[in-house]
Amino acid sequence: MPKFSIIMPCYNAIETVDASIAAIVAQTNSDWELICIDDGSSDGTVARLKSWALMDPRIQVLAQQNKGPSAARNRGATRARGDILCFCDADDLWIDTKLDELAQCFANPVVQGAFGQIAFFRTMGTADTYSTVPNGDLTIPLLMGENPVCTMSNIAVRRVLFLQYGGFRLDMVHNEDLEWLIRMVGMGAIIRPINRLQVWYRTSSGGLSSDLRLMQNSRQRALKTAAQFGFKPRLCNEAIYLRYLARRALRLDKGRGIASRFALRGIFICPRGFLFPLRRGGATAIAAFVAPLLPTPISRKLFAK
Repeated sequence: MPKFSIIMPCYNAIETVDASIAAIVAQTNSDWELICIDDGSSDGTVARLKSWALMDPRIQVLAQQNKGPSAARNRGATRARGDILCFCDADDLWIDTKLDELAQCFANPVVQGAFGQIAFFRTMGTADTYSTVPNGDLTIPLLMGENPVCTMSNIAVRRVLFLQYGGFRLDMVHNEDLEWLIRMVGMGAIIRPINRLQVWYRTSSGGLSSDLRLMQNSRQRALKTAAQFGFKPRLCNEAIYLRYLARRALRLDKGRGIASRFALRGIFICPRGFLFPLRRGGATAIAAFVAPLLPTPISRKLFAK
């Protein structure tokens, strides 16, 4: 049995999936299986996946009608054989040492989940910004503010934990990963950060405005899950989340005007929560208000860390 089962949902990913799979094949740790779930693609993605499966017996391909990434991930988890489940989207790229670093972390039997740092990019090899890795294990209050995991491509959990605590909600399109993380941490899972760059996350400006608003609305469902464990949102949590949305908007050219609206609201409801630490909140506020007037490279540097 492989140590790692990697689950990759795919939908019309023919332009990016080769690079994503190649980064997995290049891992310094070879003890893995890759389960690709095609979610009703119409662009030749299935044929491309099958060609990879022919070249590498560790790769298998499943197909389903379009049900969304949550359904694809849940299905992949039921087919997995590895002790540790990893997730990778079909447009993201892993650093080649990611699995070895995860193996070292999971060698501690207390650890039930792990994540690292991610780099946001448009052009491979050039990071626009980096995520911030917290000093301690994930907590519900931390997740109620800003999700440091950022993307499903950056999380690994023990398979027994996933099966015990349940998969992703199928009625959520946005923040389903946040709700899932809150649920696992609330049930006692220890999810540990690894302060190493592990994932390159490909940014896209398509549908940014509506996506950010939907993210804000769907977060309420995640907060309901937090409330079941006795955690209610505070104004500082809301301000930190608005800062997160502002930073996410700033990463994309089309979002720079939207960022100022998130920043204004965040500063209004809890100035300290939004602005501190200053290297993060203060830089985000400056970038949000002046970004429309500055060249994109300069505005990005204001919130790069």
